[in-house]
Amino acid sequence: MNLNHLSLTISAASEKQWPISDLPEIALAGRSNVGKSSFINTLLNRKNFARTSSTPGKTQLLNFYNIDDKVHFVDVPGYGYARVSKKERERWGHMIEDYLTKRGNLRAVVSLVDFRHAPTEDDVTMYQFLKYYEIPVILVATKADKVTKNRWSANEAVIKKALQFDSTDDFVIFSSENKSGRNEAWLSLEKFF
Repeated sequence: MNLNHLSLTISAASEKQWPISDLPEIALAGRSNVGKSSFINTLLNRKNFARTSSTPGKTQLLNFYNIDDKVHFVDVPGYGYARVSKKERERWGHMIEDYLTKRGNLRAVVSLVDFRHAPTEDDVTMYQFLKYYEIPVILVATKADKVTKNRWSANEAVIKKALQFDSTDDFVIFSSENKSGRNEAWLSLEKFF
């Protein structure tokens, strides 16, 4: 990947807006404020390619990012954000579920969790959902720079136990601040395109 040709293909609200394409797709899922946009920007060596926000819940559509005409990264709305109406959360939930269960181009999901904390109930539900539908998962634990190295093993164990982590899935400890885990993330992703 030379990362020279990056573009937003479309922000889709429903299945009829999904791009007609043969490109494989990797979806990125996680709770609001877990760092999905920062993860994308760090992977792509760009500052503001995927828009980051200090306000959780900004991503409200499925954002299809074309990466060198080799793959689409699909940023889905973050879950677990309380300031959005229940009706809106349900709409997002249906949009995400439709995409994850119907999209033939989908090859894997990067499920992002906060490395500093035990997974939320929503994190566990997402992981179980992906396992139920037999969708390959790359689990990325973000914000690793905020955890001292001597806590890494313990935090990883807490996350894996809470999720009933499947050892056939990849687990990547990641920081967008110092770029640790970037190469490991690419190695995991490239298996799927």
